[in-house]
Amino acid sequence: MSTMTQPSEHDDKTEARPRIDRSVKRLIGGIVPANMAIFAVWGAVTGILLPLQIEGIDPANKVANLAIVTSIGALAAMIAQPVAGMLSDRTRSRFGRRAPFIVGGALIGGLALVGMAVGNTLVHIAIAWIIVQVAYNFAQGPLSAILPDRIPRAVRGTFSAMAGLGVMLGAFGGQVLGASLAEAIPTAYLLLAGIALVVLTLFVVLNPDRSSTDLVPARFSLRGFLRTFWVNPVAHPDFAWAFAGRLLLYTGYFVAVGYQLYILQDYIGLGDSAAAMIPMFGLISMAGLLIATVVSGPLSDRIGRRKVFVFASSALVGIAMLVPLFMPTVGGWILFSVISALGFGMFQAVDTALISEVLPSDESFAKDLGVVNIAGTLPQTVAPAVAGLIILVGGYAALFPIGLALAVLGALAVAPIKSVR
Repeated sequence: MSTMTQPSEHDDKTEARPRIDRSVKRLIGGIVPANMAIFAVWGAVTGILLPLQIEGIDPANKVANLAIVTSIGALAAMIAQPVAGMLSDRTRSRFGRRAPFIVGGALIGGLALVGMAVGNTLVHIAIAWIIVQVAYNFAQGPLSAILPDRIPRAVRGTFSAMAGLGVMLGAFGGQVLGASLAEAIPTAYLLLAGIALVVLTLFVVLNPDRSSTDLVPARFSLRGFLRTFWVNPVAHPDFAWAFAGRLLLYTGYFVAVGYQLYILQDYIGLGDSAAAMIPMFGLISMAGLLIATVVSGPLSDRIGRRKVFVFASSALVGIAMLVPLFMPTVGGWILFSVISALGFGMFQAVDTALISEVLPSDESFAKDLGVVNIAGTLPQTVAPAVAGLIILVGGYAALFPIGLALAVLGALAVAPIKSVR
């Protein structure tokens, strides 16, 4: 057996109800602000600040330009998380394997946000955005590995729910910050950078990991490095289906939500007042996300089932996509926000726990999670690019039937998983 990684601190495969010590409780509580700090960046930048910057440079070509910048950033994100996971799995440090990447990613990402704050050309913004994507994904990938590393199986649904809560609160907080500082974009970038660095550093300090200085990493090989981006779907079909389910449902959700600013401006007809309205829609969404998350995660632990929640979440997201198609009004978008948030919150609450139970190997948690996190990160960053292409071809109304189809396919992809009920 390889000595590349340490065994989990809470090896609970044979222990139905392990003792939940204070360190686990701190991790469950601490993952909320940690995820908030990272996802505030995604919520503010991809949802408001980046579209506004690009619109300010060339209003006539804002859709195409946003598609270009976000496509490049999405490619960077897709590469970054598995690489970060592979490197952290092999890292020897007295602070543990994950901490250096969490803090280092926050520091470099913050500096890149400062670069975006002073950007005034499409090329400048694109380069800075690539660095932001790489850096924060280098933090996010190892952060997600804490679940299989240190969280007992019996409470992974609860941890997943709390992690999802941090995602939602962060995305909403980012939207509020971005909207309130829409006229002072550089200030927004500076605040996001500072908050992320402080919060993630405190998370590492308050939740110290075991030293990994005694690890003996396997010899590096180019073939092994290239395999960082690959998990054999034939050898690990449950993992492959879980990856596909997350990719499809996330893409279906974010193809609409990720393009919210321009939808509100041009499809709903709010024009210049759209940015100021986003916090209201965000608050409505957060309420639905919160309700679905705090109920679904612990409930899935109690009944020992995950897939039924994925099926229900997919149905809700699909139904939500029909609303703005037939009601392109503010009221219709409010209804869309409520229903889609309930569905996506339910999915967020159980999906991470489901995936943690189909990981191919105990020896490469972070690498494998980095691969599967592509399915979560990529849609959030590439959705504006995909949506831009759809809009250019079929108009805004074409977004919603495509989102519906992707949500349904996401649920169907989870059905063949055999190792999780």
